[in-house]
Amino acid sequence: MKPVAVAPVFFAFESDFVDSLRCIPMVVRYKLDTCGIKLKLPEWVKLTVADKARLAEQLCHTSAEINQYRLDLIELVLLRCQHRVSELGVVDATWDVLNQVPDEVQQKAVEWACNPLTIQQWLQLDVLQRFALVKLSRSGHEGRNFPRAIREFFGSL
Repeated sequence: MKPVAVAPVFFAFESDFVDSLRCIPMVVRYKLDTCGIKLKLPEWVKLTVADKARLAEQLCHTSAEINQYRLDLIELVLLRCQHRVSELGVVDATWDVLNQVPDEVQQKAVEWACNPLTIQQWLQLDVLQRFALVKLSRSGHEGRNFPRAIREFFGSL
């Protein structure tokens, strides 16, 4: 996966939890995938609000920044949770594929009665928006945010 600069953006569909940062926002999830660490919600909950804000804002683009983010996160979880973080396995970064809309996104669109995305729509999204749609399409994520994200990114589909 090639690193991409991602600004600390919180999406409107995350508005029900970003004030308190009780859940891991997409910008942090993206950085976790980038640095190869799996941060579990019980670990996230033990971090301070300042810790969480720093993880959202800290740069994680260049090799040096990715390595520093990783080291900082390992240290932070050790400090707050008294154990080492889990390593993330191989990341299926379908959000980086630009020649087609991932099947999982199209299937989720059909499931939520949204029109399938065209390749032109997919290409107009930035990497964090594509990441969010892919993550919201995968099992284990709260499905109600998928149509909210679609509306936020495209108005309506």
